[in-house]
Amino acid sequence: MESLTNKKKVLEAKPLNFWERAYLPAILSGRDENGKERCTACGLCALSCPAEAITMIAAERQPGEENLYREEKYAAVYEINMLRCIFCGLCEEACPKEAIYLDGDIVPTDFLRKDFIYGKDKLVEAPLNQ
Repeated sequence: MESLTNKKKVLEAKPLNFWERAYLPAILSGRDENGKERCTACGLCALSCPAEAITMIAAERQPGEENLYREEKYAAVYEINMLRCIFCGLCEEACPKEAIYLDGDIVPTDFLRKDFIYGKDKLVEAPLNQ
């Protein structure tokens, strides 16, 4: 059970099996070692989601934003509707840049639907240089 709470140990030790992934929410890990967003807005995660819980709108990188994004395209809007998510892990498997992964934090209970729609503000990790 300890390996489920220690993300580094899980990534190094072994991949999670189907039953372990089934109970873990999706989290957009978001940034690489240089602090740039990993997501390249390819849309494979949204296409692979059987519950259609992922919404993404791609945008072109503007001049001066080279330090924020790795590629020319980035996800301007990225949302996961946790009420629709079935925690299957197909989004994690489809992502070629490892920008999304299943985390050990369970989705907290709440009373409002809007609190279960996770945007980039809740999903993307903070930059490393802060």
